[in-house]
This record gives sequence, C-alpha cells and structure tokens, in this order.
Amino acid sequence: MNEPQAIAALGALAQETRLRIVRYLVRCGDDGASAGDIGRVVEATSSRASFHLSALENAGLIRSERRSRNTIYRAEFEQLGGLLSFLLSDCCGANPDIRACCLREDCC
Repeated sequence: MNEPQAIAALGALAQETRLRIVRYLVRCGDDGASAGDIGRVVEATSSRASFHLSALENAGLIRSERRSRNTIYRAEFEQLGGLLSFLLSDCCGANPDIRACCLREDCC
C-alpha cells in the first residue's frame, strides 16, 4: 500500500458508521452481508448505508457483488492488511513496542 491509498483508507474509516460497517464485514468473513443487513446492524437508513458503503468501496476497503436482487458486500482483507502493514511497518518502523500491542490476546 502506498501513502495516497493509506490516506484514502484512513479517511474512509474516520467515520463512526463506516468503521462499524468494516468491523461487521470482517466478522462476516467471506460470506459477506447484504446492504439491508448491514444497514440494520449499523442502524443506518438504506440511503445512508448506501452512501457509506460507496465511500468504503471507493477507498478499496470493501467490494460488492450483485447476487440476484441483492448486493453482497465483503471486506477486502488484503487491503485492510495492507493498511495495517503500512502503519506498523512503514510509519512505525516496525517498533517492537507498537507491534507488541497488536499481538496481545485481548487486542481483538
């Protein structure tokens, strides 16, 4: 991941509903979730959920797939991992104290 991609991703995540959406989609794994399910979980109207989903997709953090009448959204694990790697390795210089907090069992 390069700096402009990291800035776009961090900008997209710097909003409460979007962060909730990404966290939910990470928990959903490869199955993903429909826009309606996502909206219910994050307590957003369909138009607000759609707005946030679009912003996250434009930042490359999620992807969508049309399935019949539904659109299924999934987390882009490679991009999310790339962002974490960028932050931990590039920005933090692989500082062992910073990395150690990510390896704690109570982290996630």
